[in-house]
Amino acid sequence: MIINWQSSALGRATVLAERKLLALAFDDVFGIELLQIGSWGQGRELLGGSRTRRQSVVSESPCTDADLVARLAQLPIASGSIDAVLLPHSLEFEADPYAVLREADRVLGAEGQLIVLGFHTRGPWGWRSAASRRGFPPGLRRLLSDGRLRDWLVLLGYEIVSVQRYLYMLPVEPRAAPEEALPGSLQRGWFYPLPAGAYLLKARKRLLGLTPLRPRRRERRKLLEGVMEPSS
Repeated sequence: MIINWQSSALGRATVLAERKLLALAFDDVFGIELLQIGSWGQGRELLGGSRTRRQSVVSESPCTDADLVARLAQLPIASGSIDAVLLPHSLEFEADPYAVLREADRVLGAEGQLIVLGFHTRGPWGWRSAASRRGFPPGLRRLLSDGRLRDWLVLLGYEIVSVQRYLYMLPVEPRAAPEEALPGSLQRGWFYPLPAGAYLLKARKRLLGLTPLRPRRRERRKLLEGVMEPSS
């Protein structure tokens, strides 16, 4: 269902805008492996601007061009082995989005970067999704606000690096399938005054160190008595 929508003119316009946006977001993302969790776009289309040595896509559907087919909440990947993770609307199509986020956190190494694409709950895109029985885009289970996502990531120990909004256009089919990002898809202006339809959130996984506990005054005195002997 969602694959058919991505092939439509509006779906292509959305993916092309996100590909251009991600190329800028990947500018400071380095390392060995970038993992896209969830199928969105054609194959590795969204990862074209990546600066990592390798890029892989994991999907639950065997009908896609994914490198790995697996449940998104149970990835057969070693913990802490990935340098950067991309979640392109993956949380919105899953029954348990927090479980998928926790799994992305598990495979991501310390100081690794997490990039999430999501549709806004408010604005034309959110209103159309709320009014549709099948969700919009078709198959979408729920919208996840960037505020709620921030709260989840803070609880997991992440530092929010940036939040960028895009899709300042109505969710209606253009006359023809575009070959590049449409005007108004990335920047708001006089001709595109609508609220943003989507957001890109970028966060960094912090390694929380243990804070050494200072012994109390009595405990320090006992430690010193056991080490130092009084002079005669």
